[in-house]
Amino acid sequence: MASKKKMGYKCRIAVVLLLLLASIAALVAVAVIQDAWSTKEYSLQYGIVIDSGSSRSNVYLYEWPGEKQNETGVVSEKMNCRVSGVPISEMKVDQQKDEEAWKGFKECMDEVSKVIPVEKHKNTPLFLGATAGMRLLHEKDEQRSNEVLASLKEYLSSLPFMFQNASIITGQEEGLYGWITVNYLMGNFLEKNIWNSYVRPEGAKTVGSMDLGGASTQIAFSVQEAHSGPDYMHVKLYGYAYNVYTHSFLCYGKNEADKRVLDKVVQGSSDPAYIINPCYPEGFNITMKASSIYDTECTKKPKNYNPDQDFFMVGAANSDGCESIVKSIFDFKTCPSSQCSFDGVEQPPVTGEFMAYAGFFYTARALLMNGSTDLDQFNASVRNFCHTHWTVLKQQKTWISDKYLKTYCYASHYILTLLADGYKFDEETWKNIYFEKEVKETSIGWSLGYMLSMSNMIPSEVKYINPMTDPVFAGLIFLFSALTIVTVVIVFIFFVRNCC
Repeated sequence: MASKKKMGYKCRIAVVLLLLLASIAALVAVAVIQDAWSTKEYSLQYGIVIDSGSSRSNVYLYEWPGEKQNETGVVSEKMNCRVSGVPISEMKVDQQKDEEAWKGFKECMDEVSKVIPVEKHKNTPLFLGATAGMRLLHEKDEQRSNEVLASLKEYLSSLPFMFQNASIITGQEEGLYGWITVNYLMGNFLEKNIWNSYVRPEGAKTVGSMDLGGASTQIAFSVQEAHSGPDYMHVKLYGYAYNVYTHSFLCYGKNEADKRVLDKVVQGSSDPAYIINPCYPEGFNITMKASSIYDTECTKKPKNYNPDQDFFMVGAANSDGCESIVKSIFDFKTCPSSQCSFDGVEQPPVTGEFMAYAGFFYTARALLMNGSTDLDQFNASVRNFCHTHWTVLKQQKTWISDKYLKTYCYASHYILTLLADGYKFDEETWKNIYFEKEVKETSIGWSLGYMLSMSNMIPSEVKYINPMTDPVFAGLIFLFSALTIVTVVIVFIFFVRNCC
């Protein structure tokens, strides 16, 4: 009988101890599950970049999930709004034109405000970057340049966004950010794997970038060796470092180079009332003011300069003559290093594929040479275009306005000279140039690359999502804690009774 009582007592002790251990295990399990099984919900983040170029401003809205891939946000273009009115480099001259420009800014910013959720406005960074047009204005009239930027800062600060800065970016930065944009859009930094996660492409190679704006042109491409110097920049994206050669040539943008060519044409003529221009098509003529050529820092004003003087130009359709004048604005002789592009600027040999966009694309499209081309084909197309009569050109190129159509003989020779004689593309490497406007329905330019770089510095917004709600978690903790305490009390009572 005593043996049975002893066995019953031991069984009760075992059951109570088992209950104690189970309660402790359950308590630990609930705590671990709540912590380990919690997930992070990253809300969408937004960023606004205003690209203020020499001919116009564009407002770009970008979005990306707060979760970053190896420190850089996965950014996509949400919208693009072209600001109507004059470029900012022409502001503070004509009040009426200024009012039109401010109206254009307001219309675009109102559109952007409607797209971004109201609760996100105050956390959405806003940047304005001015490029070559303002770089030239800063050289010509620093006071007006500062006044324009001050007015923009005042306006942008009044908006409900997190205004960061309005500044003139350097030509090198413009080139670097363009390079980042091209390679990001082409998937050279990130790609999705079968698990729908972003990874670095196996053996991915980067693509060079060439941008032709109105006032400057930029080239950028990665180099294997870690060079030092003003034209070599180092950037870290998605956890990987890149060495990038980038240079910007001010006054070599399509519009400014055109003025320099026109200056050569004028200086080579003895009669301003009848100037033969070999870069204009046969059958075309135009009267232009001297100020349209010389009201810039890129051309030297002649003696006895009169901004209101009229120049009457007649097209001669002379491809060889146009080529000769275009080449005369470059300096291919001066070179202080082993290899240069032009004007004494050091440049390593071009390698791999290149994306040529903006003015490069529009000029190639006028020749029906967009995409990948052959150097001989491109050359033949240039000559054919330059020798086509003006009336025929207008019939063939109906999508191009007269304002731009008259410039494409010069522009095509300019691109040919810049790429072949300047950057040293030959018959083989020319095949690696792709003249494109956009990639994956996203326009190519520096602003996306800028936003990608800036997203490295913008903190992510994270919301933690636990597997159990707070009341459920608290209830389970209370329940198993109570069971543990009760079990400990019961064990204590059993031991006291046994001892007595």
